[in-house]
Amino acid sequence: MVAKSSAGLLPYRQQAGGVEVFLVHPGGPFWARKDAGAWSIPKGEYEAGEPPLAAAVREFQEETGLMISGEFRPLAPIRQPGVKMVTAWAVPFDCDPAILKSNSFSMEWPPKSGKRCEFPEVDRAAWFPLPAAREKILKGQLPLLDQLESLVNR
Repeated sequence: MVAKSSAGLLPYRQQAGGVEVFLVHPGGPFWARKDAGAWSIPKGEYEAGEPPLAAAVREFQEETGLMISGEFRPLAPIRQPGVKMVTAWAVPFDCDPAILKSNSFSMEWPPKSGKRCEFPEVDRAAWFPLPAAREKILKGQLPLLDQLESLVNR
């Protein structure tokens, strides 16, 4: 099985209580009732030949509707369950998650109904202190939080 490649960003900000990270919750019916262990960094797949950082910035904009720039600090790639390789960058950033405007996708719903429904790719976003983020984020992405913590504590 060939590994799929995704690129993403791990926005973070320093607050009085410590570091907070910006995570997104996947939209659609499969994730609607899931919270703990369901959140992710904004990321997406990219094609061979597309620079991963450019893909990460593009995916962030598509999933949040926000433009991002700054000092992108590379994190070591991780392999998520299901053989997906994720290349990510930490970037200092601040925004109001309430202004989220995600792109959407279409799928048959309910299954075998013949009806197509539109769903947001991301249905919400939030800032989380690192301890809370460890509870919210997909298990396979936990190493990204560990790397960020090491990076900001240098």
